[in-house]
Amino acid sequence: MASVHRVAELRDRVRGWKRAGLRVGFVPTMGNLHAGHLQLLTCARQQADRVVASVFVNPLQFGPNEDFDRYPRTLSEDAAKLESVGCDLLFAPSVTEMYPHGREHLSGVRVPALSELLEGEFRPGFFDGVATVVSILFNQVQPDMAVFGEKDWQQLQVVRRMVADLHLPIEIVGHPTAREADGLALSSRNQYLSAQERKLAPLLHRELQRIVDALAQARRDYAALQARAEEQLRASGFEPQYVAIRAPDLQLPTVDAREWVVLAAAFLGRTRLIDNRYLRL
Repeated sequence: MASVHRVAELRDRVRGWKRAGLRVGFVPTMGNLHAGHLQLLTCARQQADRVVASVFVNPLQFGPNEDFDRYPRTLSEDAAKLESVGCDLLFAPSVTEMYPHGREHLSGVRVPALSELLEGEFRPGFFDGVATVVSILFNQVQPDMAVFGEKDWQQLQVVRRMVADLHLPIEIVGHPTAREADGLALSSRNQYLSAQERKLAPLLHRELQRIVDALAQARRDYAALQARAEEQLRASGFEPQYVAIRAPDLQLPTVDAREWVVLAAAFLGRTRLIDNRYLRL
């Protein structure tokens, strides 16, 4: 596996593959890779001739009181993991390489229809940072397809809408959430949990699964189901920000819906966890 840090080097490599008629897959990450990230690479490997992964801790995705400075940077370990699953090229740019004219007046991309609700309500500007950096990476890599994890369901919908609105010739593939044996969704932030918090963390997934089971049994009292889950989480030591039953496109579901996604975000101590469960009847 080769590693490059400059856009010109990246484009030179990809240009050669394109000339040879090869299909290029892409997996953007912020590094500190775990098994869930590697599943995304494996998925891309199965659907493309060459695979590029990026490792870039994007400052635009962190608010003033969030954990940008303490977010783990583990580039050498990440490179070894990427190579182990057949990644062809690692792109690891600096902030200066990504934003050569600075961030203050950076041209941005915004997906207003999906960016203000749920995560956007509690993390203002977050999805503007996501849409902007992903659009930049798409222009740099120019992949034929890109893989995103379904754990970040709202992010996946934002990216899909952006690609559709901007008519980008990129296939967006969602990959199911990778989980621990007890149901906890894999996340780089799980390492922040104390031993006691780690024991409690799977309760988030269990509450979402309870809602999914209720929907499957024809319960349609959405507000009551959401409120009960928040109450249960609070009683278990979480500080829930939202539990929401939505249509897959994140609109409010109708009572005769046959497809839902149940999403939640909650603090456990200082660690913010997110998760979701999808159901289609």
